[in-house]
Amino acid sequence: MASTLFSRTFLSASHRLITPSLLPQKTTLNLPSFLTRRGFYSQLGFSSTAYRSARAMASTVSGARAGYSTSSVPTNEPVVSVDWLHSNLREPDLKVLDASWYMPDEQRNPIQEYQVAHIPGALFFDLDGISDRSTSLPHMLPSEEAFAAGCSALGIENKDGVVVYDAKGVFSAARVWWMFRVFGHDKVWVLDGGLPRWRASGYDVESSASGDAILKASAASEAIEKIYQGHTVSPITFQTKFQPHLVWTLDQVKNNLEDQTYQHVDARSKARFDGTAPEPRKGIRSGHIPGSKCVPYPQLFDSASQTMLPAEDLKKRFEQEEISLDKPIMASCGTGVTACILAMGLHRVGKTDVPVYDGSWTEWATQPDLPMEGEDSSS
Repeated sequence: MASTLFSRTFLSASHRLITPSLLPQKTTLNLPSFLTRRGFYSQLGFSSTAYRSARAMASTVSGARAGYSTSSVPTNEPVVSVDWLHSNLREPDLKVLDASWYMPDEQRNPIQEYQVAHIPGALFFDLDGISDRSTSLPHMLPSEEAFAAGCSALGIENKDGVVVYDAKGVFSAARVWWMFRVFGHDKVWVLDGGLPRWRASGYDVESSASGDAILKASAASEAIEKIYQGHTVSPITFQTKFQPHLVWTLDQVKNNLEDQTYQHVDARSKARFDGTAPEPRKGIRSGHIPGSKCVPYPQLFDSASQTMLPAEDLKKRFEQEEISLDKPIMASCGTGVTACILAMGLHRVGKTDVPVYDGSWTEWATQPDLPMEGEDSSS
């Protein structure tokens, strides 16, 4: 039923392009020259050292076929700029995903907003749809088989680079970045500044979607549903390789209360963390897990551009909360979405193995026997 409603929603609008004169033209790139463009590395915020390394690397592939290669994009950076995406938007081995999602109290519909305006060629990634259907907790990580089926239905292959964005800036896209990494796909980046930055830069957006995009989005939802019903889905074009160190369960967080091996960082607002503001989901007490520290995720971004802060500024932000970058760190939030933003920020400063507590506060706070701290924790 969900997939039928999804298709009907998409089919209700016609396909048109807003300001088509600005659309990027498909180009064929020569890999060695592409790798040695200083502009490519400056757009990503890399030093001249990275630029010189790229020139040396290019000399070894001078005989390679012309064309785009996502292997040229550094995986130690979690983001790419809107200028970089605009230049490479039409490359066949690059998939762009609109992963917009909103908090329950925002009363916004990401599918309808996708219809109105999305980056040309982007597919819609349904964060609630591509999730574990066997739990009542929201958008929990799906099984390997389910994620592979959903990605395959969207037309994503292991050879593809994936750029994820959302309509808020950098919000739910971080969760999808983390999901791909959990399942072993490192060629994934978040669009720095998201759709607002894209539009502010004067780049095109597309209205509605092609029939192909509608079918893929609907098929992804159906594929997940079939997997959880015990059916086989084929063909599978996306293979997963689960990385268990990047995702934590309730039991691991409970154990960490005792041994304190990992520093625990919470991405929610200070008011929710302290228990002075209500949680957006009804019936969930506010407060925090004992021993955790609060770094609200908006503090990881430049207030003007809403792009992620440079590595040095990110380090200072974590150090201000007495979080040591020399010790293990795990992240949580309300439902496992904005914790992934903390993981992105820590990834940028070199901590690429930060796990996210998938169930986060929503799971913890609904367990009657678990300790909590904060003004609302005793209610």
